[in-house]
Formats: sequence, structure tokens, C-alpha cells
Amino acid sequence: MAASKNSAAAKGTSTLTILALLLAAFASLFYYLEQHLESFYVFEPEHLHDLSQRAIAAHGNDTRAVVSYIVSELDEKVGGKYLNFDEEWVFNNAGGAMGAMYIIHASITEYLIIFGTSIGTEGHTGRHTADDYFHILQGTQLAYTPGSYEPEVYPQGSVHHLHRGDVKQYKMDSSCFALEYARGWIPPMLGFGYADTFTSTLDFPTLWATTRITGREMIGNLLQGKI
Repeated sequence: MAASKNSAAAKGTSTLTILALLLAAFASLFYYLEQHLESFYVFEPEHLHDLSQRAIAAHGNDTRAVVSYIVSELDEKVGGKYLNFDEEWVFNNAGGAMGAMYIIHASITEYLIIFGTSIGTEGHTGRHTADDYFHILQGTQLAYTPGSYEPEVYPQGSVHHLHRGDVKQYKMDSSCFALEYARGWIPPMLGFGYADTFTSTLDFPTLWATTRITGREMIGNLLQGKI
């Protein structure tokens, strides 16, 4: 009996040791990747801001043409290597707000989408593990932080930078579309994007479409060496 107990204790200790080593290895890997995130990015906020402004200057409020202009130049810049050219629009419910999105790029460390709605929406930005740059292509976005008595106003051609870990209330009074770029750790953000499906909309076909497109793009980019 004593031998049996000693054997079980030894196995338990061995299991804990293995788990501790795995945790240490994961923590070391995460720390290394965190310190080298910049090396994984293929898009630059400054270029995307300039590109958005040039697209607006060329096409004004013809948002379809603005989007086409943006995607065409990105194709030239990155060689079409990491981009999705199919405008697979899907609804997006997150933080109480509702709109639609076209995923141009999705990987472990970046996503680039067109997000918006033609009738307006309002909600919670979420508190994310990535910096988010919201380049306004059409309309105006308002944002609010607790303690402020005036809204932040982001008109066409401007960019709203939501810093990693920050949170705000946001609103688009009417038609508003943006080129949204996030850089950091993207997978932890997916929970925010999925939560409303289970707590409110129960729109599982949209959930499946979002998962299918996002997963396909992330895996495809991983296979090309893009983390």
C-alpha cells in the first residue's frame, strides 16, 4: 500500500514538473515574441492613414471606389501575398454595436478590415490586446471616455487610435465606414467579437461565416510564414 502511494505521489510530482516546464517554456516564448512583434507586421499605420486620405481625395464619398483604391494599392505594396480580394461581407455584432465587415487581412499579429454601417450604431469598443487604428473613410465617429464632458470627434479622413488596453464608448450617428487596422495579439480579440452571438443575437450562420473566413486567412498566412 505504501509503495502504491509513493508511486502515485511520484507520478503527481512528475506531472506538476512537466506542467511547470511547459508553462515556463510558453512564458519564455510569449516574452520573446512580445519583444519582437514589430518584426511580424506587414502594414504600417502611417501608410494606411496616408493611403486612406489619398483614396478619399480621389473618390470623395464614393466609398466603394475608395475601398477599391485602398485594396489595389495594398496589392501593389505587399504583392497580394497576404490579402483577401473577395469582398465577403458579414455582419459583426460586438460590444452592443452592429455593423458589417470585409476582412482584407487576418493573421496572429494583425488584421485589416473595412467596417461600417449605412444606418449608424453605438457600443463598447472592447479592451483589447492590440492597438486599433480606425481610419474614417465616410461619415463621422464619436468616442467618449469617462470623466470627459465633450466627445472626441473623428471626421472623414481622420484616424481614431484606440491604444492597447484602453476602452471607450463609440458612436456612428449615420452612415460611416472605416479602414480598421489592429496590430498586436489578435486571437484574444476574437472572444469580444463572438460574445454577442451567445448572449444576444444567436446568429450562428454569421458566427460560422466569420470563423470560416478568419480561420482561412489566418491559417493561409501562417502557411506563408506570416505570424
